[in-house]
Amino acid sequence: MLEARVRSDTWKLFVYFSLLALLVNIASPQWLLDIPTSYMLKDLLHSSASQVSLFRLLTGIPLFAGFVFGLVRDTWNPFGLRDPGYFRIFVPLTVIALAGGAFSRVTYAGLVLGMLFATICYSFVAAAFQGLLALVGQEALMPGRLSTLSNVFINAAAVLGYLASGWMASSLSPHEVFLLVMALTALLGVFGFWKPRSVFRQAYDDPHAKGSNFVGDVKRLVRHRAIYPVILITLLWFFTPGANTPMQYFLTNQLHASDAVYADFSAILYAAFLPTTLLYGFLCTRLAARKLLWLSMLIGLPQFIPMAFIHTGNQALVAAVFIGLMGGMGNAVVVDIAIRACPPGLHGTLMMIVMSLYPFSSRVGDVFGSWLFGLSPTHGFLYCVVAITITYALILPLIPLLPKHLVATADGEPNPEEEASVLAEIGNGEAQLEVG
Repeated sequence: MLEARVRSDTWKLFVYFSLLALLVNIASPQWLLDIPTSYMLKDLLHSSASQVSLFRLLTGIPLFAGFVFGLVRDTWNPFGLRDPGYFRIFVPLTVIALAGGAFSRVTYAGLVLGMLFATICYSFVAAAFQGLLALVGQEALMPGRLSTLSNVFINAAAVLGYLASGWMASSLSPHEVFLLVMALTALLGVFGFWKPRSVFRQAYDDPHAKGSNFVGDVKRLVRHRAIYPVILITLLWFFTPGANTPMQYFLTNQLHASDAVYADFSAILYAAFLPTTLLYGFLCTRLAARKLLWLSMLIGLPQFIPMAFIHTGNQALVAAVFIGLMGGMGNAVVVDIAIRACPPGLHGTLMMIVMSLYPFSSRVGDVFGSWLFGLSPTHGFLYCVVAITITYALILPLIPLLPKHLVATADGEPNPEEEASVLAEIGNGEAQLEVG
């Protein structure tokens, strides 16, 4: 009877986070609105390429500063409801920001301000989701399975975003585009009121959820040794110099493929992540995280090498399948170790640091890759493939820097050493708070 109830609670937990992850990722302004707003600027306002890139930079600022929203989530408890309180406040505010785009005239300044406000409000929603996911992942001993779930819906949202945003840009008016995204965002409001016991039962009473004050939390974060190799591994994994702009120019200029091939390549890549991401969810309950980390990184290390041997757009699409399959486990293990490394009471902060590293690292890598690509008209993209492979190889010496107890167990296995470290950190934090 007890075992059946535990299984039932686990499935209810999976259903809750599946629906939440799907909506959080699909409703992201940066996914669905990026391409439609860029075409609004280009076709309606006749903006230059530099103006469009500046728009993307300005509206992406909240993504780079994700740790700020995570730290607010960890230190502010709206309405005494914790994470559901953020959904009650910031989902309506995001909807209001999108309504401004739906019911006002399209201007450059209006789009910048509206998208910036929408992204700021959405970032609080994302921080609540990421913090709750990591907290429950630690408490329920399922960081790998919840990482798998999160990655599956990130990839699914990316594929849907690539497919839907092009259709939205060509078939819908700006008014209709914003109304559609408003409707999807409004659905997130349900999570301000839906609080299943399988997720929230004593979730915030567990030692993993205990923080101190703002200053104390910042000090604990800085002193938490486990976060540094996690941050470095994440930075290197998403750096990928050459995977974005150089890839686009390589496919269209050097291989003479159509413009649609790059969009198809990206959609296939994200779809191909899914099978091996799901495989990670199966293996994480059977292998210790340390073994899976080594396995995932060794498989992912050569994933872009096939791109050095392609000569046509169709070959590139086939290569995208192999790149995605080889990278799916790596995407999942990065989030898994991040969940494991979250300090008590600071789940939102570290998870938002990790999430913000994706756009930051990938865009810095894109700049570096573009420079490499420009070094040689014939071998520039080969230089990018070599750089990506070397970058992945640099992750391997970082793995031993992770605390051994952090990655010693599989999903579902008790970890007494980790529990003891949590209690010790909370005890030290409370002692310092009393002294202060």
